[in-house]
Amino acid sequence: MDLTALPLDAETILAGLRSWVECESPTWDASAVNRMMDMAARELAVMGARIDRIPGRMGFGDCVRARFPHALDVPGILVMAHLDTVHPVGTLRVLPWKREGGHVTGPGICDMKGGAYIALSAIRALAQAGVATPLPITVLLTSDEEVGSPSTRDLIEAEASRHRFVLVPEPARPDGGVVSGRFAIARFRLEATGRPSHAGARLGEGRSAIREIAHQILAIEAMTTPECTFSVGVVEGGQWVNCVSTTCTAEVLSMARTQPDLDAGVARMLALRPATEAQLLVERTVTRPVWEPDAGTVVLYETARGLARQLGMELSHSSAGGGSDGNFTGAMGIPTLDGLGVMGDLMHTLGEYVLIDSLVPRARLMAGMLLSQ
Repeated sequence: MDLTALPLDAETILAGLRSWVECESPTWDASAVNRMMDMAARELAVMGARIDRIPGRMGFGDCVRARFPHALDVPGILVMAHLDTVHPVGTLRVLPWKREGGHVTGPGICDMKGGAYIALSAIRALAQAGVATPLPITVLLTSDEEVGSPSTRDLIEAEASRHRFVLVPEPARPDGGVVSGRFAIARFRLEATGRPSHAGARLGEGRSAIREIAHQILAIEAMTTPECTFSVGVVEGGQWVNCVSTTCTAEVLSMARTQPDLDAGVARMLALRPATEAQLLVERTVTRPVWEPDAGTVVLYETARGLARQLGMELSHSSAGGGSDGNFTGAMGIPTLDGLGVMGDLMHTLGEYVLIDSLVPRARLMAGMLLSQ
C-alpha cells in the first residue's frame, strides 16, 4: 500500500506524546512507572487490544502486553519497548516539554517514549485506514530496561519465542539508520568494607572503604580498550564526615563488541583484589549477550530499506553499543530489527530531544514493517 496515505500527522503525534513524556517514570520508582503503564494500557485498550497486566517483581514496575485481534492464530510480530527512563521524578522542572524550532525536549522523549508512541501511532493509523496486517501484532511494554532488564528478561525471551520477528523502536542511529546488532554488556557491583575510626582524633586507626573504591575506580577505568570498555557510574559511601568510612559501593558497566572480549573483561573484573587494607567484594549482576546480525535480521533490514526508499529515505544499518532488549531476542536467533524509533540526540542527559520532522516518516516506516511477513 501507499504508506504516505496513512492518516499520520506530526501535531497529533506530539499531542499524544506530550502526556507520556510528562508522566515521569524513572526505573527505580515502581509507582511512577505503573502510572505510565496505566496510561499506555488505556490507550492500547481504546485501540482495540486485549490487555494483560503483568505484575512487577524485584521492586520494579509492572509490564503491559497488548494483543490485537487477528483472523489468524499464527506466530506474529512483537513490538517491544520500555517505558522506564533514567530521569528521576522532578526532571520536568529542568527539562520541560519544550518546542523550539524543529526540536522538542523532555525526559525520556527520545529514549524511548517517542519510539514507543510512534509504534502505537502506526498501528492506529493502519486500523483507521482499514488495512489488516498479514500477521498478528503484540506490543510488550517493559519497566526495567534502563537497568539491564533484570526482572523482565525471562518475560521478554518467553514472549519473543512465540513470535516470527521482533521490532524495537529504540532511537534511530544518528544518520537515521537502524540497528541490526548490539554489543555485549555486563554490570558489576563492588563493595568495600573498611574499619571505622574517628577521623579527627584517631584517623590512623581506620581503614577507609571510600579510599579502596577510589583506587579501584582508577584501576577499572584504566582497563578500557577499543574492544572492551569499563566505566564506573554509581558510587555510594560514608555517612559522617568525621568518621572513617566502613562501607562503600560502586556500580560498573562493561561493554564489548564480541562475547569473547566481554568474557575476558568479566574475568578481569572478577580478578580484582584490594588495593588497600580494606576488604573488597566484586560480583557480576546483569548481562546482555552480544547480538550479531544473522540471515533473518538481514532480511528484516532489507525489507526496511526497501520501505524507506519508497518514503524517500536511505536507510543504513549497523551494530551499536548502549544495549537494548533486542540483545536478548537477537541472541536467541529470532529475527530482530532495532533502532526503528525517532531521531534525536542527547539521551540520558538534561538536553534530550527529538526531531519533529522524523516523527511521521518513522511512523510510516514502522507501519510498513507491520505489513511485512
